Amino acid sequence: MVPHSIFLTKGVGRAKEKLESFENALRNARIANFNLVRVSSIFPPRCKIIPRSIGLKYFSPGEIVFCVMSDCSTNEPNRLVAASVGLAIPKDRDLHGYLSEHHAYGQTDDKAGDYAEDLAAKMLATTLGIPFDEDKSWDERRKLWKLEKNIVRTTNVTQSAIGAKDGRWTTVVAAAILITEPRGRSGPSPRVTK
Repeated sequence: MVPHSIFLTKGVGRAKEKLESFENALRNARIANFNLVRVSSIFPPRCKIIPRSIGLKYFSPGEIVFCVMSDCSTNEPNRLVAASVGLAIPKDRDLHGYLSEHHAYGQTDDKAGDYAEDLAAKMLATTLGIPFDEDKSWDERRKLWKLEKNIVRTTNVTQSAIGAKDGRWTTVVAAAILITEPRGRSGPSPRVTK
């Protein structure tokens, strides 16, 4: 079972109870009606990133759905929390890429997202046995990493939020949802030929 597509999503939730704020963040991300199973961080070869609106059509409520997810919570007023999933995708799509989870306090979307992307690129480099010097590998002009002869594109999905002033729990989530096969009541299905 190798995922052929993924979609990225994020959300924020607030509530009196921590669990309820997490549920609200999942609702905001539009993935609360699935049984989410966290997996480790390999971006499959030839996998495509698709829009969330299309990706949601592959699933039915209650379905077991695999994801790479980051979350962070606080009940401290005005405390900044962030959750990010970074992706590092090699130019050669026959190779696997990497996803990373990062959660932090005091980081903006940009800072957390950049960190998650850097982490994914580093993990991919070490997995492929490529020396990695983050000061020399980043091509800011082209927005890509150069790892020896491999060019790696990175991206992220990040959600940050400031803790509720009244002390309610604030939770942020960021996730990459993996799609293994077409299914679901309203989703795309394989074509059948007679």
